[in-house]
Formats: sequence, C-alpha cells, structure tokens
Amino acid sequence: MRQGEKIILAVIVVMVVGTAAYKILSREPGPDKGIPFHSTASAELAGEAMAIYKRNDCKDCHSLWTERDMLQAVPAPALDGIGSLHDEEWFYRYFSATNPQEIIPTRLKKQYRMPSFAKLPEQERRALARYMASLKVDDWYLEETRKSEYEKLTGKEYRP
Repeated sequence: MRQGEKIILAVIVVMVVGTAAYKILSREPGPDKGIPFHSTASAELAGEAMAIYKRNDCKDCHSLWTERDMLQAVPAPALDGIGSLHDEEWFYRYFSATNPQEIIPTRLKKQYRMPSFAKLPEQERRALARYMASLKVDDWYLEETRKSEYEKLTGKEYRP
C-alpha cells in the first residue's frame, strides 16, 4: 500500500469513528421502551389464525409483526396493533362482508383491494376476528404517535 493510500484510509477510519462517536454521544437519553406491539391471544388461537393468514396470502399485502414482503408495493395497512382500533365483532363483520369496501372504502386498483372472506367457514372468520382484535399497541406508543401526527399536521405543540 502506498503512502497516499494509507493517509486516505486513515482519514476514512477517523471519519467513521468520529461519526459513530458523535451519534452515540448526541443521542437523547431515555429508556428503550421496546417493541410497542403485542398480542393477547393464546398460542392456540395465534397458531390457528396464522395458518389462515398464510393460506389466504394476507402477507402479500399486509405486514404483521413488522414483517413485509419487500417485493410487494401494495399500500395495505400494517396489522400490528390494529386490535386497538377495532373490536372482535367489527373484524367479524368485516371478514364476513361480501364487499369489504363498503366498510372501509379504498381507491386502490381492483386487484389490490381487500378480498371478501365471506366464503371462509364461520369458524375461520371468527378465529381471524379474535386474533386481529388481540393485536394491541402499548398506550405510550399510541400517545407518541398521536403527538407526532398532530404536530406534523398542525405545526403546533401537542397538548392532550
């Protein structure tokens, strides 16, 4: 290695180490609150619902437990924490609807719209509904999300 190459390499190393040190030292202090999503479902219900989820290719459009197929670009909602928005009966009505767009309208192209699960056996629709209702988000995360969205939309400080 030539002298000039050694100097360039040394400068790069110093820059990388300096940047890393700066990022570590300038981080805001505070406890890591962890992943804000959880499920209240039993292992049996989770297994049953995930089998239905996989069999119906739900992952082609939705992410769950923040896992998304990177090849899909369908803007379907993430399912993490969705049970904090709707209850089991709502999900059952949604999965039983012959036209889910009557419940949640969409402007997506027809091939990307939520399909009807009305033809699934009732037991499967109920299991999916129970499981989706069990997908919760921690209160602290919900509050931080509300604050962030409010401030982004209004430019004003959020005060609950």
